[in-house]
Amino acid sequence: MATATRAYTPTEAAALSEIAVKSVHNAIDKRIIAAHLGRGGRELTDEDLLRLKLWYGVGSILTAERRKRLFETIDRNPDADTVRADDYLIVDVARAREQLAARADALREAEQKIQTVKGVAGGEPVFTGTRIPVRMIAAMRQQGASTAEIVEGYPSVTARMVELAEIWAAAHPARGRPKKLSEQGLKVKSVKRLPLAKVDS
Repeated sequence: MATATRAYTPTEAAALSEIAVKSVHNAIDKRIIAAHLGRGGRELTDEDLLRLKLWYGVGSILTAERRKRLFETIDRNPDADTVRADDYLIVDVARAREQLAARADALREAEQKIQTVKGVAGGEPVFTGTRIPVRMIAAMRQQGASTAEIVEGYPSVTARMVELAEIWAAAHPARGRPKKLSEQGLKVKSVKRLPLAKVDS
């Protein structure tokens, strides 16, 4: 894992481990991982993230009891790169740690490069030095736009910024109703009204 350690909220843990937030809370409630109470509520450590990733990663292969034994083996051999789960399955723990570390580093990088500026984009978080809402970029990716298409449409955005927007938005979902374009500091360029087709009775 990365050398810097921090506590993660369940939402951040879900973004880093690529598991649904509901599943993270479910794992805490079922004591699969032991969340700690912090200033913001439940908090998870790097080791909790590893357990989450492995618990759901091998869930279709191993029973709950065998997964618990896997964790016990990892606890006894914390520096092991691989751990034998049974006669047929060897779990690549080092690879799971690397994936989590890379995503944790990306989240830290995003948090350093994303800010909220009063009067810019209606208070929506933007990348430093731009007026482009980060959640808008993430939403475009979710709706199927490729990184190349986004970069072409927004020259001030790089491919790395698109990646950071995705992980940041996953870790910091918007609360409340979606903001209108005008509330985000954006203007509608044109409005086209379409008449409703008449239905013969």
